[in-house]
Amino acid sequence: MASKLHKSTKPKRPSSLHATNKKKLKKRNLANPNLIPLGKNPIIADFENKAKEELRKKKKKGKEAEHDALLLSTLPAAQQLRFFLDRYQSANGIKLSPLELEAFKDTSVVELPQDVAQDVDNFSDHIKTAFGDSWREALCEGNLSDGIDAGSPAVLVISASALRSLELLRGLKKFTKECRPAKLFAKHMKVEDQVSILKGRVNIASGTPSRIKKLIDMDAMLLSRLTLVVLDMHRDAKGYTLLTLKQIRDEFWDLYKSHFHQRLLQGDTRFCFYGSRSGTEIEKDGVGGLIIAC
Repeated sequence: MASKLHKSTKPKRPSSLHATNKKKLKKRNLANPNLIPLGKNPIIADFENKAKEELRKKKKKGKEAEHDALLLSTLPAAQQLRFFLDRYQSANGIKLSPLELEAFKDTSVVELPQDVAQDVDNFSDHIKTAFGDSWREALCEGNLSDGIDAGSPAVLVISASALRSLELLRGLKKFTKECRPAKLFAKHMKVEDQVSILKGRVNIASGTPSRIKKLIDMDAMLLSRLTLVVLDMHRDAKGYTLLTLKQIRDEFWDLYKSHFHQRLLQGDTRFCFYGSRSGTEIEKDGVGGLIIAC
């Protein structure tokens, strides 16, 4: 009686599960009766993962190197202008009519040669090319003469930071022996000192949007000779540029609307994008058949 009770309380294994396990065991034994499943070797798995990661990095690096050969400023002027106007509309929440867009001419944008790197060392060569035969008179001469207004640069370089402004000025040293450049940024520079510099002849000025606008609004800096505005597209350590770093971007568009928009429309001033915009960025946002993001 006790044995029967003990037998009845023993848990029963589900017949279907038992049958399935028997089939798997039989199949494994037929394939290799000595096989002992150990699972995936963690050392081999780690090696394989590292190898895959290295391969992925190499492919990514190769693509980036390929993309970096294509800069915004080497694209046709029409596409550069389209990029600029798209950013202008987006940042200011406006939409220009087709008639308004037609008023902008491709000649207002400077195309830079593709075979010369856009770095600090080559900056002077690019600027010289943009001015053509008149480069010496516009960029090098140091004395005020009839028809030359004090404090009116021929070239204005706009950057996102004071440090970058100084870097680009180093690339223009060959032009500034007779006529010192104007450093138009707030860091370690007093407005009074900048006003003093602008009382003489100035061929080249470099600075940040906020301080440039302040000096123009004060009538310390004039725009009568302004032939070329260089927009520095250098990316900082976090990947931001003049047109993407929020506060600087807003200050730039404020400066543009106040003092450059009409000059661009009238053809008195040309714009030039300089450096550090790669084809990687061209894959993010469409502009006239190409994709450019800022």
